[in-house]
Formats: sequence, C-alpha cells, structure tokens
Amino acid sequence: MVPHLITALTGPINELEQRVLDSMPAIERWFRLEWMEHTPPFYSSVDIRNAGFKLAPVDTNLYPGGWNNLTQQMLPLAVQSAMAAIEKICPEAKNLLVIPENHSRNTFYLSNLVQLKRIFHMAGLNVRIGSIDPDIKQSTPIELPNGESITLEPVIRSKRRLGLKNFDPCTILLNNDLSAGIPGILEDLHEQYLLPPLHAGWSVRRKSHHFKSYEEVSKRFGKLLGIDPWLINPMFNQCGEVNFTEGTGMDCLTTNVDALLTKIRKKYKEYGINEKPFVVVKADNGTAGMGIMTVRGVKDLDALNSRAKSKLTAGKDGHDVHDVIIQEGVLTNERMNDAVAEPVVYMMDRYVVGGFYRIHAERGIDENLNAPGASYVPLAFAESTQMPQPGVKPGASAPNRFYMYGVIGRLAMLAASYELEATDPDAEVYD
Repeated sequence: MVPHLITALTGPINELEQRVLDSMPAIERWFRLEWMEHTPPFYSSVDIRNAGFKLAPVDTNLYPGGWNNLTQQMLPLAVQSAMAAIEKICPEAKNLLVIPENHSRNTFYLSNLVQLKRIFHMAGLNVRIGSIDPDIKQSTPIELPNGESITLEPVIRSKRRLGLKNFDPCTILLNNDLSAGIPGILEDLHEQYLLPPLHAGWSVRRKSHHFKSYEEVSKRFGKLLGIDPWLINPMFNQCGEVNFTEGTGMDCLTTNVDALLTKIRKKYKEYGINEKPFVVVKADNGTAGMGIMTVRGVKDLDALNSRAKSKLTAGKDGHDVHDVIIQEGVLTNERMNDAVAEPVVYMMDRYVVGGFYRIHAERGIDENLNAPGASYVPLAFAESTQMPQPGVKPGASAPNRFYMYGVIGRLAMLAASYELEATDPDAEVYD
C-alpha cells in the first residue's frame, strides 16, 4: 500500500523517485564505497517528511526505541543485520547486556525491549536487561498487557567491567540516550564493547552537528543524481545561549528565524510552491518530542506566552534548553485514513530493516507528530526495501516508495557516522 499524498505537487517527488530507481546500481555502489571508509552507527532510526515537493529527514535517533512496531515479516532482516553488526565488532560474543532508559515503566517502551531481546536472541546471543536506574535494586519482573513479560535486573560494576549477577557480557547495548549526562558507571570499561559509544549520547551530540554532516552528504549525493540537494536536505541555523525564561538571547533567535524563512521563501519561489514556509525551533540536543515549536513568522516569537516558553525551556529529564536548532519545516502531505503521517525508517548496521508510519489525527501538516496521541502503522516492508520494481510508475508501487525512504534513511545514517567520527574523543589526530 502506498500512502496517499494529498498535494497536487507530487511532480518533484515522482521525478526524484524515478531518478533514484534509474540510478539504483550507482547509488548502491556509492553506499558500498562509503561503508568501506566509514563505520555505520550500530542501530538508528530516521524520521522522514514527504512534502510532495521535498523528501527530507528531520531527526536521526541513535538509540531507537519502537522496535516493537516492526512486523513479524521484518524480523528475519533485523536478525541477519544484528548478526552482521555483532560479527564485525565481537565475533566471539556470547552474552549481550541491554541497558534501557531509566524510570521507564511505559509498557510501550518495555515492549520495544522485548523485541530487541528477541532479535539478538535469534542472532545467537544470551540477552539480559540490566538497569542503571538506582530504583532497581533487585530482579524486577514486569508483566506486559500483550501477555509477554520482561525482567529488569540491577547492573553490577566490578573494577573494570559491567555485568549482572552470574552474567559477564562482552558487549553492552545502550538503549538509553544519556540525555541526563554520562553516568560514571558506564565509563572506563575494560575489554567490553559499548554500543553505541558514549559520545553518541545527547550529553555530547548536537542536532546541528548532525545536519551539518547531512548537508555535506546531501550535496555529494545530489551531485551523483544530478539533483538540487535542497530536495532532500532541510536547511537550518543554530543559536546558543537562548534563555526562554529570562527572555535573553531572543535577538539571536529572531535574526536566525527571519534569515531562514527568507531562504525558504526564495526556494519556494524558485520551485513555484504556494505553501506558507515555516521553521521548527527545537533543542539542539535530544528532545524525545519535547521542547518543539513551529514558527511561521517572527511575530510568533514575540507572541510566545509563558506556557509555550516553559515547553521550550525543559527538555528530556528536566534539563534546561539553551542551545536551539532552527530547522526548515518540511510539511508532511502523506495521509493514512485522513490522519497526518510521517515515515520512520529503522536500520541496523548498514541495512534498512523496516519501519512504520507515525500518524496523528489531531496534528497539522506542519506540526511535530511525535506527541501523545500518536499511533503507528507498519510500513509495507513485506517486500524488501532493497528490491524496488523498476518500470512501475512512480508513486504507484510500495516497494519503490519505500526504497526511496530507505535511501534517505541511509543518507542520514551516513551523516551520523561522519558526525560520530568528528566527535570521537579517542580518534587519532593527524597533523
């Protein structure tokens, strides 16, 4: 099933889809050469928006939850990819310790852990869930509404290693994005692989670094395809030291919002797009759907009331937001049963393993959909995203559309690998 695009401006996307399908051998070779030079993140998910005239990633998550949204048909691909990823890092791996988010009794998130455990168990590993939450002091089984159960166990830190009672893992998989900072218990581990590395967490990572890397990737990919990189790249600006509570740093925000809206208007004029441009202001480090505001003009910033300011002030884990990214807003003109939808693509190692649509009946085409009330519909990845159907009219074939999503997802994943290399504290520096 191909999602319904309500916009009449499907021309550029259909043209882009055709260009991508025609260039498939060149694209796959390009990715293959990139992965010879760069290491993909261990796993990732990418939120994509399809405006009909533009298809671009708007967020890249290096600690994806939501694995429970992948269907049974997607499992074999996820298991194979998990095998490939583990084989590269620790071929002799026997035990895998998964470290989840703290304070999470959200059954939806716990179902995601059950699915991760299932994937790695089927990839041939003994998997246990070890919590670094100080409230978990003993083995804690939790029953889930679907009849499954999960056991959270307190981690034990010896002098140089991390494990559980009678469980010494060679590999530790973080499903905790470290928004609250890097806990000491995870530092200075000896001969244990921590995936992803600590500098992938939101205490170090910045969205502006990621989208700077993505801009570079999109330019090179645009050159390969002979397209304007703007069709796949959301423009952005960045602002440090904004304090919404005290109202300081707002000049920087106003100037950057105005400058970006002007650039978007120019592009819309160039492509004959009659939509109203907007930007999204969000925390430069992890948001989990929090602290996000749609701005259609500088007047919106002047009219910020205290409720809107407090939403922008506190990020995940209650941390104050000072650094913000101002990102070109990308409409989503995809619909599932009249509800606004955006595709989310899931990857492990260098492979697309599946995805789903995040849909929200109460949100508009220019709003953040990662909010209470969102629901999830699996993408029709029953036919592999790696196997498009050349010759089928663009926009008419699910495998073709999903192949294109997979290409955009992998471009964002490649940008994340550039970003992690640039921020690696252990990287060798050459003069």
